[in-house]
Amino acid sequence: MPELDFSMQQLRGMIGIEVIHRGIPCRVIEVLDDGPALVLQDLNRRDMQTDQYGDPRRRVPATYTVPVLDTDCRSLHPDFLGLDLQ
Repeated sequence: MPELDFSMQQLRGMIGIEVIHRGIPCRVIEVLDDGPALVLQDLNRRDMQTDQYGDPRRRVPATYTVPVLDTDCRSLHPDFLGLDLQ
């Protein structure tokens, strides 16, 4: 099996780029070291955010977490490979 060759710096370089995730236009807003994973912000959909009592307060952009590595940590995750860079 080929060795995966990427760095966290390369992943952080993706912050700010727009991608299509499962048909949804998104922007990469963060890279999580644990995993690693990309955090994507939906460019169209907004979800209701509640306060500590469960009362709705405001609408915020929906976010998705996309793992970079598969569960065996030897290959790239299909969701990461499926990102369509714009």
